Amino acid sequence: MTKLCSIFLLTCLVVTIPTFYANVLEDEEFLDNQTKSFDGYWKGRKQVAEKQNQEAYITDPYSFTINMTNNISDLITGEEKGRRNLAGKQSQDSCLATNPIDRCWRCDPKWSENRKKLADCVQGFGRDTIGGKKGPFYVVTSNLDNDMVNPVPGTLRHAVTRNGPLWIIFAHSMNIRLSQELIVAGDKTIDGRGADIYIVNGAGFTIQFVKNVIIHGIKIFDINAGQGGLIRDSESHYGLRTQSDGDGISIFGSSYIWIDHVSMRNARDGLIDAIQGSTAITISNSHFTDHNEVMLFGASDSHEEDKIMQITLVFNHFGKRLVQRMPRCRFGFIHVVNNDYTHWEMYAIGGSKHPTIISEGNRFVAPDSKDAKQITKREYSLEPEWKKWQWRSIKDEVINGAFFIESGPDLTNRPFTRKDMISSRPGTYVGRLTRHAGSLRCIVGKPC
Repeated sequence: MTKLCSIFLLTCLVVTIPTFYANVLEDEEFLDNQTKSFDGYWKGRKQVAEKQNQEAYITDPYSFTINMTNNISDLITGEEKGRRNLAGKQSQDSCLATNPIDRCWRCDPKWSENRKKLADCVQGFGRDTIGGKKGPFYVVTSNLDNDMVNPVPGTLRHAVTRNGPLWIIFAHSMNIRLSQELIVAGDKTIDGRGADIYIVNGAGFTIQFVKNVIIHGIKIFDINAGQGGLIRDSESHYGLRTQSDGDGISIFGSSYIWIDHVSMRNARDGLIDAIQGSTAITISNSHFTDHNEVMLFGASDSHEEDKIMQITLVFNHFGKRLVQRMPRCRFGFIHVVNNDYTHWEMYAIGGSKHPTIISEGNRFVAPDSKDAKQITKREYSLEPEWKKWQWRSIKDEVINGAFFIESGPDLTNRPFTRKDMISSRPGTYVGRLTRHAGSLRCIVGKPC
């Protein structure tokens, strides 16, 4: 019996430990080595990206967020006024969209003929992201990823490293194992609708010093660190890369990024990390499971360039077997609106270095453990310091003993009214708004 118990314990450790690495991006030595590895090419791209990121920064984020919250309110109000025949049989081709981003495109039975309409639908801080809308379509026909310097035409790596804007789609369903980090050039849309696309058991995505990237409708599972080497990042350049960090999606010094309807689980590092002054980002309609440190926004207390970071998290579902960091923030302004937090083991939202976090209309379901009821966690700061940080909970629904500790001065000069950001729907609506989070199964000729 003792032997069986030992085997069982060892098995549990083997299964559990791989997801509990410390986030490598918070290692100053790792980041310093990344920076030192920049050649003249990457230093030039960094300078261009820093200027673009500054231009993307919104000086009054409180007033800006009304764009998101008013649209949510208008949609729900319209549904409640216009609902008819609730007991009747639902049409086979009826539209299942339940939030304003999805309403923008999912009800169109000809979505496959109007794919680029998607680029008009983003809201939040990433609202101006157009991805590859101005370019031609590129059809991925092969799941191969066996040449990092001269990728085979028809592969995803070949597509994302082309110069100029491209709207990338897939000829059929496929599993793609990335041999090394996939460095995505700017002005690209990766659109998985109409196929079942898995990025699995390999490296993840790197979005570095670029702008205008959309990732939509794919699954990203079981991501490992790439070992580094010579890797192409554009048609005109390839170079030596150090070991990648093992994120599902790493956003590094980039702006105008939209991640939508993506399903993610289990990466060597974070599922989505945004660092080095990245801004103008929206993460929406996505489903996250099976991970420890889910999202890191800002990697170091010494990186003050992250003060311009502005990120919207909206209509996402943080699901089973998640532990912490949904997100964990340094500096910046993070709008967390109408997300469903049904699972965490330590805490949901955390931070250090005085980030502004506005939690609005979310649903928080605490775990049964009495030691994990608190939604929030402040790190590396004493109470007299963190009490100055602006962390607000507005119309959130808290269940099973969950509680959000607010901080910061009352906003007497900019109250949360309809002119600002209080008009989102309360947390009780979250089940409807996030019902279709994650990668969708879209069928050509029918509303998605």
